[in-house]
Amino acid sequence: MSDPAANMKIDADRLWNAIHEMAEIGPGVAGGNNRQTVTDEDGEGRKLFQKWCEAAGLTMGVDEMGDMFARREGTDPDAPPVYVGSHLDTQPTGGRYDGVLGVLAGLEIIRTLNDLNVRTKHPIVVTNWTNEEGTRFAPAMLASGVYAGVHDLDWAYGREDAEGKTFGDELQRIGWKGDEKVGERRMHAFFELHIEQGPILEAEEKDVGVVTHGQGLSWTQVTVTGKESHTGSTPMPMRRNAGLGMARILDLVDQIAWSHKPDAVGAAGHIDIYPNSRNVIPGKAVFTVDFRSPELEVIQDMEQRLRDGGQKIADEMGLEVEFEKVGGFDPVKFDEGCVTAVRNAAQRLGYSHREIVSGAGHDACWINRIAPTAMVMCPCVDGLSHNEAEEISKEWAEKGANVLMHAVVETAEVVG
Repeated sequence: MSDPAANMKIDADRLWNAIHEMAEIGPGVAGGNNRQTVTDEDGEGRKLFQKWCEAAGLTMGVDEMGDMFARREGTDPDAPPVYVGSHLDTQPTGGRYDGVLGVLAGLEIIRTLNDLNVRTKHPIVVTNWTNEEGTRFAPAMLASGVYAGVHDLDWAYGREDAEGKTFGDELQRIGWKGDEKVGERRMHAFFELHIEQGPILEAEEKDVGVVTHGQGLSWTQVTVTGKESHTGSTPMPMRRNAGLGMARILDLVDQIAWSHKPDAVGAAGHIDIYPNSRNVIPGKAVFTVDFRSPELEVIQDMEQRLRDGGQKIADEMGLEVEFEKVGGFDPVKFDEGCVTAVRNAAQRLGYSHREIVSGAGHDACWINRIAPTAMVMCPCVDGLSHNEAEEISKEWAEKGANVLMHAVVETAEVVG
């Protein structure tokens, strides 16, 4: 790239201050954030983001899913834009950086280009995707999924929260249901910066993760049925213990995941035991097994071994078992050209880096279906995320944002 773009760096203090000013909206109880999607707090955060974007000379577009698109014009009005961003919504007990870093780093790119009077051929659009977290309205990555054609718009509007409120009604209520049709924008490329949400970069003391793949995901809900009976008076040979059956299946899950090390993982995070009483042997256990791998064949193998092995365990114990796939998506291979732009940026800037697979789902995973896409990751302390104690350093944020900027600007093509 030609000067001044070749040596440009973002203003780390300005980015850091913006992150923590946004965190004042929807504060959590322990230093993080509770700014769940399409709540009043989400609406307030959006207004602040819009204010900052307009101050930077950007024009704002909003689509029917509430996705926000802040555009900086390029010198070629016919060139498709380079998109950059993430999400502003959080978990109920979320941190300050998950998603927010990627959106505000995109804004910081624009501010830096403005400061240096650098123009690009392609427009650059900073994006806030709606409901990435999926904690209030399942599934996760809802709006980017609609954008990519994975989900139907009306289906998304009909998603209900725990109180029976629908996503569409709540989006309308907070005033962020736009008129723009979802998915009609042309994209030259999309880049997303995100905290790793894992421990690898910090443990290996790497500044930047060059994300080559996104793990595929498979959720299978398993229902084990036995017979409720008294824990004190039921002889051991006469028990049909659904809780014990679940335990043995979960041990199998662990064995299956280990057999595909190092990239495959598996566990059950959602577990219900019935009747969940101290002196009653469980008559039913319902739990969801989460398998992930960057290889589709591995996911399919893990699913089949769960069903075969789980059925065998149930048969041996006199239990009934049912398997229902309740969610999932195929692994993602990010665009080689965009990944190369990220890798080259890290090399030019002299940052230590490594290739990495994203263990979590991100909006980039859906957008990759319709446009060349890549991700940048920065470390986070102990790999902790979806927790108010989530933490990164200003230096990590700065280096991740610098790599993001150089990749975006190279792709958008500096003029002059």
